[in-house]
Amino acid sequence: MAKLYFHYSTMNAGKSTILLQASYNYREQGMDTFLLTAGVDTRAGAGRIGSRIGISDAAEVFSEGDDLFARIRAEMEARPLACVFVDEAQFLSSEQVWQLARAVDDLNVPVMCYGLRTDFLGQLFPGSATLLALADEMREIRTICHCGRKATMVVRRDEDGQVAQSGAQVQIGGNETYLPLCRRHFREAVGDRPTGPEA
Repeated sequence: MAKLYFHYSTMNAGKSTILLQASYNYREQGMDTFLLTAGVDTRAGAGRIGSRIGISDAAEVFSEGDDLFARIRAEMEARPLACVFVDEAQFLSSEQVWQLARAVDDLNVPVMCYGLRTDFLGQLFPGSATLLALADEMREIRTICHCGRKATMVVRRDEDGQVAQSGAQVQIGGNETYLPLCRRHFREAVGDRPTGPEA
């Protein structure tokens, strides 16, 4: 029975590394996988999933408005798929998560989504919120705060290293922009609670 999975964490937890390893494991056994990643994130290059440790693989990109059920169905008509992998799943729309659930239910293909749960203000991304509601299985990928506790939050830093208190939810960046923290140190960094997104 196929399932919809949501593997979530904060920044720098190794989500893309785990995705690439899982896809490799399928392919090593002679089974095809279909990799998708958000078109908005080109840090590894357009149409690539890349890891901070240096491994990467080609992927199809998804954008807002894409019908992911139709794309997966077309891919399955061309070749048998053992699993679909979605990186940067926080950038999915709520409707696209429902499309992935439909692919699991109607096409009987497992879909593994990897992404952030919350943004730099501690708010859920729309895609992540819907995945938390619909996923058959959820798995937390752990990383640590500088204090050694589990990091569950992330702060965004500006070019001067100051912690951002407001701004657009989506700003692509890596270690130079985002810092994973435990909730205690997140609260300290933002002055107990962030002010909220820009209007």
